[in-house]
Amino acid sequence: MNAPTANDDGTRPVIAFFDVDNTLMRGASIYHVGGGAYRRGYVGVRDLLRFAWQQARFIRVGENLHHLERLRERALGLAAGVREAEVLELAEEIFDRQIERRLWPESVGLAREHLAKGHQVWLVTATPSIVADVIARRLGLTGAIGTRLEVSEGCFTGRLVGGFLHGEHKARAARELAERTGSPLEDCWAYSDSRNDIPLLELAGNRVVVNPDTELMRHATGKGWSVMRLNKSSIRAARKRVRREAKQGTNA
Repeated sequence: MNAPTANDDGTRPVIAFFDVDNTLMRGASIYHVGGGAYRRGYVGVRDLLRFAWQQARFIRVGENLHHLERLRERALGLAAGVREAEVLELAEEIFDRQIERRLWPESVGLAREHLAKGHQVWLVTATPSIVADVIARRLGLTGAIGTRLEVSEGCFTGRLVGGFLHGEHKARAARELAERTGSPLEDCWAYSDSRNDIPLLELAGNRVVVNPDTELMRHATGKGWSVMRLNKSSIRAARKRVRREAKQGTNA
């Protein structure tokens, strides 16, 4: 999605950056891509079982960069030779069948709190952009930045355009978006559960760690960052903070 620019009246938009996996939804979206690919006959039972095992492990112990990189590489290979239109159709199906019911209502509510404040809300995720765009559109968010897959003659090649949007790459993409929109980073917000997103969190002036893994919790405690647990009292406090402290912006 193309980023909206600064307003005609000269005001600069505030952006809230949201990670997807285990921040906006339970588990990792890429695993559901594997399930959808199996239903369409792109992969076999062994591939499906591998995706299911990795999904269970991710929910139980949190994000492991090595495992996720291997799984994402495998997922990219599944797309090789498949028409872009088919994958877009699959992304819509995956949202309806798997992702929507795994969304954290509290996190979605917080994203909408930012929209109500006039902010832009962008997903910044290693999930393939064709899937991330569907999530953002279906939730009424401003847009999404995800891992870009190469397309040639209407079909996916199984290769990336650039690297996986992870760690420093994710922070760089967020910074570039802020520069294009004229958004002051000190007014922006960032939400994530993972230690791998510390560069993204450090980029924004307002950081909120969501159900953090052990290393991120340690880092956040040392830095005095806000910690949000996905329970009623914690989300209520987070939403009040956005209303109280966030500068007014525009989501147009």
